[in-house]
Amino acid sequence: MPRREGPGGGALESGPSGDPDDYHVRRVPGSRAGKDYRCPGCDQVVTAGTPHVVAWPDRPGGDDERRHWHSGCWSGRANRGLTRRWS
Repeated sequence: MPRREGPGGGALESGPSGDPDDYHVRRVPGSRAGKDYRCPGCDQVVTAGTPHVVAWPDRPGGDDERRHWHSGCWSGRANRGLTRRWS
């Protein structure tokens, strides 16, 4: 999955399986991860202090769909779709 530079210098990567949009991607080190989040790749908790990935679709309003993924779940996103959709 090739990485490209998006607006503002952030990485643009292909999205999860079945999603035609590219995604803006930011990697968060464990020292900056201060909250728990639910990973859409496995539907398990990304605990505070865990390095992880924040990704959101490259489309108008996509930043409202920002989600926190386990790094491994994001890496395997091409092999499976989302386990959870938010409305």
